[in-house]
Amino acid sequence: MAGRRCAEWRFPTAKQQKAEETARRLAEAQRRRVSVDDEDAWWDAVLRDPRAGTDRPAARLTLGEIQAKELTVSCLRCMRGVREYRRDLIARWGADALWRDVGQRLLNERCEIRTGSHEDDGCWPDFR
Repeated sequence: MAGRRCAEWRFPTAKQQKAEETARRLAEAQRRRVSVDDEDAWWDAVLRDPRAGTDRPAARLTLGEIQAKELTVSCLRCMRGVREYRRDLIARWGADALWRDVGQRLLNERCEIRTGSHEDDGCWPDFR
C-alpha cells in the first residue's frame, strides 16, 4: 500500500535518482563513441589511444631509423633466435631496408623446418 500521500509513489528516491542519472550519462557516452559497425574507424580509435602503445612497431622501421646497436629476431615456430649488429646489417642490406624483411631473411637463411609446401615452410618471426 502507498504512503500517506496518494502521489508519493510517483517521486523517485535519492537512490533511484542517482541510478537514473548514471544511466543517462552512460547513454550519452554510448552515443558519442564510435559505432562498432564502422570497423576501420573503431580500429583507428583503438590504435590512437595512448594506452595501446603502438606508435610504430619496430618491425616497420628501417635499419637506419632503429637506434639499438644489436637487433634480435626469434622464430615462434622453432624457437631459434638470430642476433646481429645493426652496422653489419646496414652494410649488407642498406639503411633503407625494412627490419621486418631483413629479420625474415635472416631466419629463413638457416631455417630447418622444411615441409615442401611454400605456405608451410619458413620461420615465423617475432621482433621483440
